[in-house]
Amino acid sequence: MNKSRLETFSDGVFAIIITIMVLELKIPESTEFTVIKPLIPVFISYVLSFLFVGIYWNNHHHLMHTAKKVNASIMWANMHLLFWLSLVPFCNGWMGRTNFDKVTVATYGVLLLFCGIAYTLLSKAITKTHSEKTNLTMALEKGNIKGRISLFFYGISVPVALYVHPLVAAAFYAIVAIMWLIPSKAIEKALDGE
Repeated sequence: MNKSRLETFSDGVFAIIITIMVLELKIPESTEFTVIKPLIPVFISYVLSFLFVGIYWNNHHHLMHTAKKVNASIMWANMHLLFWLSLVPFCNGWMGRTNFDKVTVATYGVLLLFCGIAYTLLSKAITKTHSEKTNLTMALEKGNIKGRISLFFYGISVPVALYVHPLVAAAFYAIVAIMWLIPSKAIEKALDGE
């Protein structure tokens, strides 16, 4: 099955997610700081969410290049990932509007955890299409190490947000984003070698 339809559909969903998120940024009525100040948490939440969606788009792009073919399990795993990512604008807006309240920051962490799990499942579905261990499957396994670290941070961020401080949990999210901003060259090298 041709993977171009899946990639095109996914790219469209990513674009819509970012568009919905930016619509949360309301234009201030004036230039006075008292009017702009309440928008700062919304903007910070938007930046963090934009980073995550961009990171997922970038990694999704690389991941789809590793797929030799697309089957039903890959298509459903991809839809599973897109489902969780489509909830980012809701959590992003809620977290920003409530000034990073502990419940909203914890909810954001749960969402990021489900996004991470869904990405891992998609990666595993693609790996299963390869009959033997190759440089490419080994490169995907290296990415899984970063994925496990991310899932750990997302998992601990929920109780941290609820019982320690929501900004500490938000710092965990930022650490994960920074970790993924440095892209793994392993997949690109493996693709070049095949």
